[in-house]
Amino acid sequence: MFSANLENFPWLVYIGQIVDILLVTYVVYKLIMIIRGTRAVQLVKGIVAIFIVWFISNFLGLSTLEFITRQTATFGLLAIIIIFQPELRRGLEQLGRSRLFNSRSAQKDDALKPTIEALVKATVYMGKRRIGALISIERETGLNDYAETGIPLNAHVSSELLINLFIPNTPLHDGAIVLKNDKILAAGCYLPLSEDSSISKELGTRHRAALGVSEVTDALTIIVSEETGAISISKRGTLYRDLTKEQLQDLLEQNLLKPSTATDNRWQWGGKKDG
Repeated sequence: MFSANLENFPWLVYIGQIVDILLVTYVVYKLIMIIRGTRAVQLVKGIVAIFIVWFISNFLGLSTLEFITRQTATFGLLAIIIIFQPELRRGLEQLGRSRLFNSRSAQKDDALKPTIEALVKATVYMGKRRIGALISIERETGLNDYAETGIPLNAHVSSELLINLFIPNTPLHDGAIVLKNDKILAAGCYLPLSEDSSISKELGTRHRAALGVSEVTDALTIIVSEETGAISISKRGTLYRDLTKEQLQDLLEQNLLKPSTATDNRWQWGGKKDG
């Protein structure tokens, strides 16, 4: 009945078709943005090549080749789900982090301001003394899976506690700290290492772990190099290196606070992705 009523308003049908095309275009665009810069790009090229061969073999009557490619395409959906599992997970997490589900409050931002100050103070202190550190900050995607690999603390964030946890030759210094809001969930945690082969060879395990967790979550991870004292931050598969104190604070405020409570962006980010 609804379709019959639409026939009386042909302009509604045209509008519906336009909206349909726009939605499909948007979905395809988002999929491209999700897989851009990942190993999934090469897999997509392989899938496209299979369909091209399928079409050509069907057109030329190459029955054996057509049968092989048809069977590959038939069972390809399951293979795609298995192969693209990290990308599918990333896409679903991005959907869950959309504004529709974002309920960040001003009170939460007020609680985070002292946390950011403590993080900056501790990071700069450790950088000057070349104390290696790895601090992963939870945003929308939960980090409980990684926190469970370490020693639970549930302690209030302070610069003194952060520094003491990373002092060399102490039980918890060789691992990551996981933060949630203004609490340290756990210390001595294990983070997934990035499998990207294009990462610079000069980067060690801490940087690879920071990139690894940023590839599967939206967490911000602070790294202090034990060799050089350089401060870096990983975010969504990108590594921002050699940060100053001001740059570190700006980046934390821009990503952890609401735009209205963060400081003005005084410079454009030029971070490069090592991986």
